[in-house]
Amino acid sequence: MSEIIINAILQAKPGKEEELRSELVKVVEPSIGENGCIQYTLHQDTDKTGTFVFYEKWKSKEDVEAPFETPHSKQYRQQTEPLIESRVVHRLQEVR
Repeated sequence: MSEIIINAILQAKPGKEEELRSELVKVVEPSIGENGCIQYTLHQDTDKTGTFVFYEKWKSKEDVEAPFETPHSKQYRQQTEPLIESRVVHRLQEVR
């Protein structure tokens, strides 16, 4: 099985940038501790205010999907949904 990379781009609703940032930071540490998580980092776009990017690296597709039902994942979704204007998620595999 190849490693899976997740690149998730989130745009905060206007006026919700700092609140979203605060909530996103909370999910990083618990996610790093998940089985199969190799890397889980949060970035902020330097050119577009309120745009955040998660870069995640997982051992397998199964490892990516397993945390969706954990308490911290459920809380993350509940807290961030009202703050997000748009979300684009790419599941990637290295070609070379």
